[in-house]
Amino acid sequence: MNTTEPSTLPGPTAWRAARGARRWRAAAPLLVGAAVALVPAPAGLSLPAWYYFAVFAAVIVGLIMEPVPAAAIGLIGVTFAAVTGLPFSAAQLADPAFRLPSEALKWALAGFVNSTVWLIFGAFMFAMGYEKTGLGRRIALVLVRSLGARTLGLGYAIALADVLLAPFTPSNSARSAGTIYPVVRSIPGLYGSQPGPTARRMGAYLMWVAFAVTCVTSSMFVTALAPNLLALEMVRQATGIEITWAQWCLGFLPVGVGLVLVLPWLIFKVYPPEIRTSADVPGWASEELARLGPIAPKELIMAALVILALGLWIFGGGLIDPALVALAGICLMLACGLVAWDDILGNRPAWNMLTWFATLVVLADGLNKVGIVGWFAQVGAASLGGAPPVVVMVVLVSLFFVIHYMFASLTAHATAVLPVMLGAGVAVPGMPVASFALLLVYSLGLMGVITPYATGPAPVYFGSGYLSRRDFWRLGLTFGLIYLATLLLVGVPYLRLIGFS
Repeated sequence: MNTTEPSTLPGPTAWRAARGARRWRAAAPLLVGAAVALVPAPAGLSLPAWYYFAVFAAVIVGLIMEPVPAAAIGLIGVTFAAVTGLPFSAAQLADPAFRLPSEALKWALAGFVNSTVWLIFGAFMFAMGYEKTGLGRRIALVLVRSLGARTLGLGYAIALADVLLAPFTPSNSARSAGTIYPVVRSIPGLYGSQPGPTARRMGAYLMWVAFAVTCVTSSMFVTALAPNLLALEMVRQATGIEITWAQWCLGFLPVGVGLVLVLPWLIFKVYPPEIRTSADVPGWASEELARLGPIAPKELIMAALVILALGLWIFGGGLIDPALVALAGICLMLACGLVAWDDILGNRPAWNMLTWFATLVVLADGLNKVGIVGWFAQVGAASLGGAPPVVVMVVLVSLFFVIHYMFASLTAHATAVLPVMLGAGVAVPGMPVASFALLLVYSLGLMGVITPYATGPAPVYFGSGYLSRRDFWRLGLTFGLIYLATLLLVGVPYLRLIGFS
């Protein structure tokens, strides 16, 4: 007997609509690429360069529409460009001896030997170590037990937990949605705060604190968000400027620390909970910690490895490459039994990210190779001519931030828009290039706050039911403006003060 409810099966109309949507998502990148290719190349660009831009545009639309997984789209784009020789056509025309096949293959595979890509992969493995050893959950529960007697204190416990996990969790989805959210989600029910009419008792406040804070911590550390590392590689390609882990952290210090310190209190005022005390929460956290048992040797070893890696990333840049530190950390986690080789092989998000970012780094490099970035720099400089460099910097950073309303992926946004903004800004005479580049890459994590789809954790917190659609969009706009204003009003003078130019 078939016990399936007929009402749970999709009807013919719904099935046809879903199939049509899938076909449209698959066709859109091809149509965009073809449309760009059919437009005559602008003055100053060769035809191969314009065709490469058409391929790049198709890849970006594919990353937005996702007819297939994003990593597969990047691989398809790189392979197509290499097979057709688009990034090398100009060089081949200039030099008949140019060896197109071998050079194209080297270009296509270059991302897989890029140190930034492997640093991202290593940081994902550190995040897995946090999860496997239970250290991440223990840190969150200890803070909740210590600070959770009042609702405002609970907000600060959530913020501090995110700060402690951020340097070694390059996926804010893994950090916030995977580690912090399950802890936070268990608390409101203790006070009868459930999704719906009782959400504002406590749950809505805690959810927005957790989400708003993780967008700030995503910009505090270069290893707190995977697109940060991708963006730094694009900065290096476009400007030649190398930014270290310590320089990144120092440059964002007053913005990040200031926002983290004020956010729980500010949200308490802007979006206040009805319940101000939470006396039962420390007891609940103590019970959860008792279930975890005493701190295990594996957690102590994991904590020691984290401190060692952090120290080398900050102070050991002249002795060892950051990516090699991450790989050494993986080997030590294996040797100490913190993770198994099967765990590493089975970490699909890490391997997926490795492939995805390796191809995106190469695609972005192609924009420079064919001259797109240089051409746009000339056009942008001409249109912005006469304006003071600081004004141009503020306008471009603000535009870069606001454009994210059009994107559902920070990675796609960085890949599509960052090289263009860098090209336009760098071409302006007198532009403080290092400060400009840092402001752009710092904004990546911050802009995740603006919509329910802007960054990985956003759909999780929106889907919790505690934050209504109206509240999420309203709060996203409010805190997006706060973040952008803080970045510009504090970040611009501070970066100039400490000598980033």
